[in-house]
Amino acid sequence: MVNLEASYMGLKLKNPIIVGSSGLTNSVENIIEIAKHGAGAVVLKSLFEEQIKHAASSTIVQNEYGNTYPEAEDYIRNYTREKDVANYLKLIEDSKKVVDIPIIASINCISDTEWITFAKQIEGAGADALELNVFVLPSNPDRDGSQNETVYFDIIEKILKVVKIPVALKISHYFSSLAKTVTKLSWTGIKGIVLFNRFFSPDIDIENLEIKTTNVFSTPSELAISLRWIAMMSAHVSCDLAASTGVHDGKALIKQLLAGAKAVQIASVLYKKGFKEIETMLEVLENWMERKNYTRLDQFIGKMSIAQTENPAAYERVQFMKHFSGIE
Repeated sequence: MVNLEASYMGLKLKNPIIVGSSGLTNSVENIIEIAKHGAGAVVLKSLFEEQIKHAASSTIVQNEYGNTYPEAEDYIRNYTREKDVANYLKLIEDSKKVVDIPIIASINCISDTEWITFAKQIEGAGADALELNVFVLPSNPDRDGSQNETVYFDIIEKILKVVKIPVALKISHYFSSLAKTVTKLSWTGIKGIVLFNRFFSPDIDIENLEIKTTNVFSTPSELAISLRWIAMMSAHVSCDLAASTGVHDGKALIKQLLAGAKAVQIASVLYKKGFKEIETMLEVLENWMERKNYTRLDQFIGKMSIAQTENPAAYERVQFMKHFSGIE
């Protein structure tokens, strides 16, 4: 009998599939469907720093008396902020009442300022864990890499003083020394690191001369980036790793587990194929385990990591020679 139970950040999951933060995880109705189709856990849609600030400023702009009564601005700003947070807290509370899978809250942050106060409320609402989606775009020519990296450590230091629930950090691969940074982040006391977050990519409409977004959903070809780094880092970190981006079928799920992921986040494939794809991916995993005579995940998680594979150079080699590639 195959046992798909997984452990991630100290949370017991029915299986290693986590539905990642997205518009799909922004309603109780969807979360019920996600649980019904077998997901091991769910990450709620992120609460953004910018979202809160923008909502408040937009309300003030629409109020013609905003500049006349400064105290009214304060009231509107605080009301809008509390309303957004209140809705998020209600989503956590209502979800906990109707499903039996872990509910992981998510905050998309770029600083260690006001959002920190929301984290305690999120814990109080019943969230089983908190995922911080952090990304500082290294686009400022006046800031070096160490200054950008400090932001991540400052955020972690402050958030761990506020909450007791497990905290995960979802990061990108935009670091000058990714391996060292991930290792140091894992020493801070966080329980998980998610590799990697994904961004809307800019494009230009050449007819209307407008900037627009493109590639909203991930593709299977994006699997290689997170697969490589999961395999390289899984044996060197002091916390659990979760894989994200590019996982579109059961085979990709298995690959990430073999590389060393303790859990795997999916989202884009569910937009394209629906929640039933969760069941399909789990069936592929279960059938594969039966064929390979595995009864538990821990029997093969990390089996193909850089620490255990017979060909570790395959993960580290980025330049390929012509006679290896087969391409002339």
